[in-house]
Amino acid sequence: MLRPWLLRTTGGARPRIWFHNPQLRLFTPWKATRLPLLPTPQQARQTSSVVHNETIVPLRKQLKEEAKISRAQKRRGDGKAAQTDGWELTVGIEIHAQLNAESKLFSKAPTSINDVPNSNVALFDLAFPGSQPQFQIATLLPALRAAIALHCEIQPVSRFDRKHYFYHDQPAGYQLTQYYEPFAKNGHVDLYDYDGIVPEDGKKVRVEIRQVQLEQDTAKSQEYPPSSQLLDFNRVSHPLIEIITMPQIHSPTTAAVCVKKIQAILQSAGAVTTGMELGGLRADVNVSVRRRNEVPGLYQYHGMTGLGQRTEIKNLSSIKAIEDAIIAEKARQITVLENGGTVEGETRGWTIGSIDTYKLRGKEGEVDYRYMPDPDLGPLIIDDALISTIGKQLPALPDELVDLLVGPKYCLSIEDAKPLIELDDGARLEYYWDVVDVLNCLHPVTDEGPRISAGKIAGNWVLHELGGLLTKADLPWDSQRVPAQALAEIIDQLWQKHITGPTAKLVLAMVFEGDRRPIKQLLEDENLFLQPLSREEYIVLAREAMAKNPQMVLQIRESKQLRKLGWFVGQMMRMGEKGRIEAQRAEEILKEIILDHSG
Repeated sequence: MLRPWLLRTTGGARPRIWFHNPQLRLFTPWKATRLPLLPTPQQARQTSSVVHNETIVPLRKQLKEEAKISRAQKRRGDGKAAQTDGWELTVGIEIHAQLNAESKLFSKAPTSINDVPNSNVALFDLAFPGSQPQFQIATLLPALRAAIALHCEIQPVSRFDRKHYFYHDQPAGYQLTQYYEPFAKNGHVDLYDYDGIVPEDGKKVRVEIRQVQLEQDTAKSQEYPPSSQLLDFNRVSHPLIEIITMPQIHSPTTAAVCVKKIQAILQSAGAVTTGMELGGLRADVNVSVRRRNEVPGLYQYHGMTGLGQRTEIKNLSSIKAIEDAIIAEKARQITVLENGGTVEGETRGWTIGSIDTYKLRGKEGEVDYRYMPDPDLGPLIIDDALISTIGKQLPALPDELVDLLVGPKYCLSIEDAKPLIELDDGARLEYYWDVVDVLNCLHPVTDEGPRISAGKIAGNWVLHELGGLLTKADLPWDSQRVPAQALAEIIDQLWQKHITGPTAKLVLAMVFEGDRRPIKQLLEDENLFLQPLSREEYIVLAREAMAKNPQMVLQIRESKQLRKLGWFVGQMMRMGEKGRIEAQRAEEILKEIILDHSG
């Protein structure tokens, strides 16, 4: 049945009523005081033909766009609820990261959490009466790598505490952690402009880390509405570290960058095996706002005074979720305060795609958890020699890698160095180094130096040419798709001017699609080696290209607009025999004819 619909039109025209089959679900109905009667079949056919010439706005797309606009307004502070003039945001972060360890923290059960549910558990994990915790020394090693990488002071003596609360994912009724005497304190993480911090933060922000503590994870729960919930105890007592930052962050974006940077540091140090994407890292954020240039706030946290009442948003599982949740909570608190209300200290939740946080429970404090020293575990004593050995064995961390890649050895831009470090958990960077090593063997650096850095040209081909093929094919990273040796040989042939740039890209595509012939054989079989043109042939092509656009020739000659030479180079490459035109040589001939001669 056909029903009347109002359709949004283009060019500022008033909305008009059309008729369309509602089963197509193409339009959003507009309110109207009067709707016409159902049309005759002839009218319906006429209307249908007109509708398809209008701008169609699917309902689902319109709702998505409206939500996007709303979030953007909150980021910019355009919306009333998100008006940030005169307000200061303060954020502290608590990061829970699963350590790269084979056994659990207090039992010998393996840490694989993707096996059959409840198959990797020990008696202590299930809180069987009489079972005792047995600290597994090997779990300390990744924790120390993390703490040293975060510039923390390792404490020679630390202790475990019981954090009491009752919930079905914690069978003992308490969690073993290090609240009072953690094994690491007083660290920091540096965030730079190239990491993505907001411009207001300048080129560098240092976020201090109050402490890093060992603790056990809880069970994994799975809800089955309306009333069933299943528990998998494989995750119970999985070794965690909790990283607690000082409340020194004043931007949602910078807070998200901080978590991303810490995640990268932990992965580089080998402290964790997975990040947020696979559930190996979760974050809680503490958010407070206060008016600027007025009496300081009444609250203090971790020694930082003059702050507003904080709320905690729990279990954020992606970098984007951290930024969006802080934006939403900041807007909510400002709205409450501007309306004369009081922000309550509470624990709140946030759902992906939402623009609002929601209350979970009142905020527990130190007294609520009844922290007490664990009577079954002795003090954890860490020797200085162990700390020194681990520190010396740490691999290069993200900031060190950036300095290395943009330095004289590799000559990459910061825009290329950052993706190489971050993509594919370091696999892309390892591949890049392999390509550079092969290139340096094929084309050694002499006293005169190469025409262009092997690192720079390899970065372009790994990131942009090979990366573009992967993106276009929508394929994950696979270092064997184009072996490093093959890519290096392609680049070397181009470097030595045995092939042209377009030919190199063609050969790369052939290897990407599965051609496994040796590169030289492939070039010979397909007759792709460069057969250089003579100077006279270049001149003929150049004059032919110039004849097609004499006006541009005049502009270049009179105004020295050399960038326009690229258009003529492109014309020459299209006119000449494929694979025989060298762009640099073509440009040299064009400059000579246009600038040095009058005709």
